[in-house]
Amino acid sequence: MKRDAQKEKKYQGLAWPSLIAGQLIKRYKRFLADVRLDSGQVVTAHCPNSGSMAACSEPGQGVYLSSHDNPKRKLKYTWEIIHMPDSWVGVNTLVPNRLVKNAIETGQVAKLAGYDSIRPEVKTAEGSRLDLMLRGRDKDTCYIEIKNCTLVQNGVAMFPDAVTQRGRKHLFELERLKAEGNRCLMFFLIQRMDAEVFKPADHI
Repeated sequence: MKRDAQKEKKYQGLAWPSLIAGQLIKRYKRFLADVRLDSGQVVTAHCPNSGSMAACSEPGQGVYLSSHDNPKRKLKYTWEIIHMPDSWVGVNTLVPNRLVKNAIETGQVAKLAGYDSIRPEVKTAEGSRLDLMLRGRDKDTCYIEIKNCTLVQNGVAMFPDAVTQRGRKHLFELERLKAEGNRCLMFFLIQRMDAEVFKPADHI
């Protein structure tokens, strides 16, 4: 991503696949969800979220799935969104990385503007990767780890929704890189519309 190109690029959101409506029957074994499609067919979808999803996995709620024809996939469908009483909620934890990268590239995040290049999935140490690395002239290298936030209570968004050793590891890695003189941050993307403020989930 060159700086001149960044100025010319306009924010147009992300291209989404066609979504299929249904109703959640149940989520189980963390990564599986049974869904009754509007056609009446019951399918098993991949749930791309390792959290507890305590605030966004209520049976009977409306959901949207994406469909994939890749023969190497075990499951044809992926659970993308659920409709909770106060908001639609994005449950796919792979989406935030694309959203944040796109927002930075198109100048939607003022505090991350002015970088010349952006690289995803950067290896920072043996067995350790972070979501984004930004570089720019006269700027410290910036490392970013992106987290998907779906837990909201009384208008307060919180992360995490379950104990996460992986998240703890990322914090320690950011701390190490910060000590070396880099700019480091954790980017919490709230994929729902009913939050007014954010805070760490100290009770988890």
